[in-house]
Amino acid sequence: MTKHIAVNGIEMAYDDYGRGSRPLVLVHGFTGSRRDFLWRYEALAELGRFVALDLRGHGDSTNTGDARSYTLQQLASDLVGFLDALDVESCDLLGHSMGGMVVLRAVLADPGRVGSLLLMDTSARCPDGLPRQLIELAGRIALEAGTQRLVEVMHARAADPNADRTDADRRLEARWGEEYWSAWRYPNFRAMDPVAYGALGTAMLDQESLVLRLGEIRVPTTVIFGSGDTSFLEPAAELLRGIPGARRAEIPDAAHQPQLENPAAWIEAIREHLAQVRGA
Repeated sequence: MTKHIAVNGIEMAYDDYGRGSRPLVLVHGFTGSRRDFLWRYEALAELGRFVALDLRGHGDSTNTGDARSYTLQQLASDLVGFLDALDVESCDLLGHSMGGMVVLRAVLADPGRVGSLLLMDTSARCPDGLPRQLIELAGRIALEAGTQRLVEVMHARAADPNADRTDADRRLEARWGEEYWSAWRYPNFRAMDPVAYGALGTAMLDQESLVLRLGEIRVPTTVIFGSGDTSFLEPAAELLRGIPGARRAEIPDAAHQPQLENPAAWIEAIREHLAQVRGA
């Protein structure tokens, strides 16, 4: 059952499953939600307690309608406040894509709270090849016509062989069929605040680089990335170079959504990380 908790003047939705004193906390990416991990809940629960949350403007958390409230720093503050509200003294923290950018800011602000990090298909700076014009156009569509219309446009273009999609993403849609859209993409986009789409898209493009601060991170870290996620390959290498002792977990036959595109390898990477940081 979905739970809600008050944080920084909003309501944050989350799921809390499994058993253990130190949870694995999962932070989704841009346009996502805790739903991005839904199909892995059973496997994750076998590893212990985990908490999957919705960031503000996403999923079942509050949509503020205020662009000023949608910044990476605000989302990081929400994450720290969320851990406070749940009385989580220490956790293993996974951040995916934009969620990883949020997690990096949270751990740099409150390093004592985090027992270990899993940084998944993410970056300490604006990722390579992020299409500013396309993101700004999509932001205008979201504001003028709504996120439902935006995902309809994406759905219509998806079959175009020239559409900017990874091979792993196309294989995932081929396996799932229409559920790729009806069970995952459409629910995520319908729930997202249209204002958040434009504001957070711009925030990722214009973010201050944290590359030179990566050496401040002193907790055990695993950098997870899909082998076909070309925009995040060099950012992953920067994370590995910059964070002392960081471990590499490359997921084959996957791109930006390894938890869906190659779930067995992704779960094994999580298992290995937790075994190392918590003890077998």
